Amino acid sequence: MSTPAEADTTTTPDAVTSAASVDVLRHAVAAIGGVEREGQHRMALAASRTIEAGGVLLAQAGTGTGKSLAYLAACMTDAVLAGRTVVISTATLALQRQIMLKDAPTVAASLAALHGQEPRVALLKGWHNYVCKHKVAGGYPDEDEPTLFSVDASSTRPAESPRSALGVQVTQVRAWAGETETGDRDDMVPGVGDRAWRQVSVTKLECLGAACPVRDECFAEAARARSREADVVVTNHAMLGIAAGGSPGVLPEHDVLVIDEAHDLVSRVTSAATVELSATAVERSGRAAGRHAKSAVAGLQRAAIALRGALDAAPDGRLTATTPALHDAVILLQAAVKDALGSVSGRASDADEAGGRAVLKSQLVVLTEICERLLSDSLSARRDVAWVSRGWDGAQAPRLYLAPLEVDHAIAEQLLEGRATIATSATLALGGSFDPVAHSWGLREGEREWEATDFGSPFDHGSQGILYVAAHLPRPGRDGISEAALVELGDLVAASDGGALGLFSSMRGAQRAAEYLRGRLDTPILCQGEDQVPNLVARFAADHRASLLGTLSLWQGVDVPGDTCRLVVIDRIPFPRPDDPISSARTEVAQARGANGFLEVSVAHAALLLAQGSGRLIRSGEDRGVVAILDSRIATAGYGSFLLRSLPPFWPTRDGAVVRRSLANLRR
Repeated sequence: MSTPAEADTTTTPDAVTSAASVDVLRHAVAAIGGVEREGQHRMALAASRTIEAGGVLLAQAGTGTGKSLAYLAACMTDAVLAGRTVVISTATLALQRQIMLKDAPTVAASLAALHGQEPRVALLKGWHNYVCKHKVAGGYPDEDEPTLFSVDASSTRPAESPRSALGVQVTQVRAWAGETETGDRDDMVPGVGDRAWRQVSVTKLECLGAACPVRDECFAEAARARSREADVVVTNHAMLGIAAGGSPGVLPEHDVLVIDEAHDLVSRVTSAATVELSATAVERSGRAAGRHAKSAVAGLQRAAIALRGALDAAPDGRLTATTPALHDAVILLQAAVKDALGSVSGRASDADEAGGRAVLKSQLVVLTEICERLLSDSLSARRDVAWVSRGWDGAQAPRLYLAPLEVDHAIAEQLLEGRATIATSATLALGGSFDPVAHSWGLREGEREWEATDFGSPFDHGSQGILYVAAHLPRPGRDGISEAALVELGDLVAASDGGALGLFSSMRGAQRAAEYLRGRLDTPILCQGEDQVPNLVARFAADHRASLLGTLSLWQGVDVPGDTCRLVVIDRIPFPRPDDPISSARTEVAQARGANGFLEVSVAHAALLLAQGSGRLIRSGEDRGVVAILDSRIATAGYGSFLLRSLPPFWPTRDGAVVRRSLANLRR
């Protein structure tokens, strides 16, 4: 797709709005002491035109372009001048906070200065992200796993001291629940773990709704009320995943959708539609039924026993069809769930009993959905993919997972249809083309108007960074990082005197590299798993000689500008595992329609991660450094050129001596 032509901004009302958005952008940039950037200016104009035309814009913009200010200027100006309602979704909490606390207020102030109006902005998250006052007051049954000897539901203090670290967290979160004004989990500092948070929150299915005795004080309801009145609503990709799954009502009515960090949308929508089934979950429902639907207990217990036997007999990995034992167990479970739902359909005697029934109903509704999908033709028709897992170490009780094979139609029909959409990321074009992302969203020629533009980067990657491909190394094997690659890694980190971010395809590889570097060098070596990731990143950023090694969360989640991060090392091309059930199923579907499944699925997946990983290096105009890839296949395999075209345009070399001298120069 070509870059949209510059429009005449002098004749139509829509053109006036486009011109106004650019004026607002300029005012906002000046207000924060920034400088005007051509790519940012062009992106704001393109976003305005997309909003006016009602199409879809795929906007690639490199780090440092200022893309959030660009689309906010366009959207918020349109909200004020044209009255359209906007939903903005992000993948990470960090960007969500940046928009809510910094970027949106900056643009709103500029609108007020230039047009005398400010749009109303609201934050919206999933139901379980907010404290439930009724649950804190004891309106729901305790979790199966006790956390305190005894907790007075009307007080924030336990009758006796907590008996575990979990109990301490529960005490803390209950105390905070009585003080917070927002009820938003992310506002609790320090936070607590998921198990403690469950003690004070409910899902939408568990909520009593109009029957709740404290509904007028509900934090989740208040957030939704604000979102319905707002001009701009900021949310997250998890909410988009729920909407794409057939529950569009989770979002307020809106005319414009902005998807930031758009490269992550497919995985988030897939994750939202992935369900899990285990004998333990059925047993949990059986225990809950014992309090509210005693007649259903026996059926659920029998179903749990049958399911445990079927899953114990099933091997780990993908299931192309349900086994006879699993099929029979699911039929038994479906009947037991139907009976249990009938038993709790009556009205509860009081609010406390209503809370328990709501929890049970939510569990049963989820089980019903899983049973329906497993007993349909979703596996044979390749709508779903199923697999059994016993955890990463193979020691856990088996669980069955069910995920949609493709989410393109869900994204196109539930998210994009009927509204203008601006999707942006630094990594949307793979192999130099936007087609892979467009197709994964259901955007195909003749079906929906869309355009794609690369707005470039304010950085000069060719002079700021080197891309080093270690073509002389042996091809990576299945046994993890090779000795030769470890030596190469050690030479590079020694030359840079630390300052390295090591991105590995497995935790075992990261740990082995950390052990090797610690035995060879005297610079600090940090490894994922030894502390919380935010703490490790903070220590890495604070120490000029420290190196940080880790896996997937570091490929996309590290933003450390400056010379602290002057070397990014990637141990191997991050293809999905050969036994990954979703990737293998998608590969088969691609091959069945005559496409190259490996290129369409595995290489595209690797290209996205490589682009994200290499993007950790240059985060400001002053950054300098090296991206080193220790996988020779990128230089020798036919797909290597596709991967290289997906990366920022660094200066390329295969000469290790040149790279080591360059790294040594950065130390001076």
